[in-house]
Amino acid sequence: MPKSILPHIGRRGWPSPLALDQLNLILGAHLPQNYGCLPKPPAVSVGGLACRSKLPWVYRLTNGWCSDGLNVLRIFWYKRMRHSSILPFEQVSRIKRSSEKELAMNLEKEHFIARAHTTPARVDSRGDWRRSLATAVAVAAFGLLLAAPNYSQTVRAAHGQAFVSRLPAKQSAAVEDDSIRPFHINVPEQQLVDLRRRLAGTRWPDQETVTDRSQGVQLATMKDLVRYWQTDCHWRKAEAKLNALPEFVTTIDAVDIQFAHVRSRYPNAMPLMMTHGSPGSIFELLKVIGPLTDPPAYGGRAEDAFDLVLPSMPGYGFSGKPRVTGWTPDHIARAWAELMRRLGYKRYVSQGGDWGAVVSDAMARQAPPGLLGIHVNMPATVPPDVAKVLACGGPAPSGLSPEEEAAFDQMDALYKMGSGYALMMVTRPQTLGYSLADSPVGLAAWFYDKFADWTYTGGHPERELTRDEMLDDITLYWLTNTGTSSARLYWENNANNFNAVDISIPAAITVFPGEIYRAPRSWAERSYHNLIYFHDVEKGGHFAAWEQPQLFAEEIRAAFRSLR
Repeated sequence: MPKSILPHIGRRGWPSPLALDQLNLILGAHLPQNYGCLPKPPAVSVGGLACRSKLPWVYRLTNGWCSDGLNVLRIFWYKRMRHSSILPFEQVSRIKRSSEKELAMNLEKEHFIARAHTTPARVDSRGDWRRSLATAVAVAAFGLLLAAPNYSQTVRAAHGQAFVSRLPAKQSAAVEDDSIRPFHINVPEQQLVDLRRRLAGTRWPDQETVTDRSQGVQLATMKDLVRYWQTDCHWRKAEAKLNALPEFVTTIDAVDIQFAHVRSRYPNAMPLMMTHGSPGSIFELLKVIGPLTDPPAYGGRAEDAFDLVLPSMPGYGFSGKPRVTGWTPDHIARAWAELMRRLGYKRYVSQGGDWGAVVSDAMARQAPPGLLGIHVNMPATVPPDVAKVLACGGPAPSGLSPEEEAAFDQMDALYKMGSGYALMMVTRPQTLGYSLADSPVGLAAWFYDKFADWTYTGGHPERELTRDEMLDDITLYWLTNTGTSSARLYWENNANNFNAVDISIPAAITVFPGEIYRAPRSWAERSYHNLIYFHDVEKGGHFAAWEQPQLFAEEIRAAFRSLR
């Protein structure tokens, strides 16, 4: 261990609070004490000093459960000390299954503490091996990380900002690196200055010639939103929300997939893959993390807890942008199955709305090993005969039930008056992209129009979503320059996402009243042949998790209860 670090080692070889703080900064592992599923850490004795640990993974370790960062570090240390490369992920599950006591024994066997040139921590008379292991982890990781500056990686976004990720970069360009690396967001200030400059220099169009939204987002609405964006919306707060999550990145089929992996503190939590939609992002899922990972804190039961995997689709958020064609929903579905495999999950479920529903449906068709079932809140149920009439713009077929006729009318309105945005992306995403990439106001209007259409608010999304929530999402697209790359998914898919699917694995559906169309149960049963759950709820729209997080979480718990 470098001599400059030795003064920070406390009595009995324990790291001092200062050393822990430095290690915390190096690992980029800081999480707020009360975020989501994380309970407030108790006072921990470190080096004979009482302190409240700022290292969540150390706290979890001393309380019998570990974060992904620790699992990755386990692998890192094992192979680092053996002068070898990162372990293939086939071996991760074996290491993850090892108990902390076994790991402690292995650490002692490998002389991790001795190699770090510090005094080994002693197990006290009560056999508190967990605190000894926490010491081993902190000291050994400190020395290894400081002594190995070549073990770092920087992921760059479209505008040139650096988002720092630590752990090994690719060993060889010829072999894809399938490691999972921690990820941290830090948008350069100059990008935010440029955004404010562009907002201030907006050239506005003339006012609409109608008194409603029939021509699009009204000028007064946009001016008010942009004024707030300039003066009262602060990206650093949004950035902190994302950095408060355990964030990672891994490369699948030459594209970096960035994701959050939030584990519940309850045993036997069900792994749940959740996929966002468009123009959404991980921001639309933040409010359900707590209710899903820590149900008792929100009126639920511990046995209904989930471990969450929340990836950003390719071309969205901080994930990479595909440089070749072929990243269809089917391809994303295969990538998600691979991600769950790399994380060591052998049994899991999938959930999604909007594009997330399309991807979940694709996963269900592919039925990868381990996928137990899916839940969607934008189901694909329109029967072929009805879809044919809708495509021609004809009247509703005879013999429809009242629920089916209502669904037909909603789809008919969408095709005739509400699908222009999608047709532009399906046919000319690149042409549209020049304005989305150059004008933050243009990007905001493009997205706000859908927030107004698809929330259950009568065209006033502020009734359910705050301006900060909407602008955090819009700013994410702006800073990552993903307006164009996200639009290409429509071009790649070029299919009707509402027409009936043919799915046989267990499926669950919640119908929210503000969804683009309210799928009738009769149609759903013909598309999802093993429908284990179907429920019509009374509030919420297309962005259900964002608009009604508590209700949404209750639906997810109920939907998957029979599969546990």
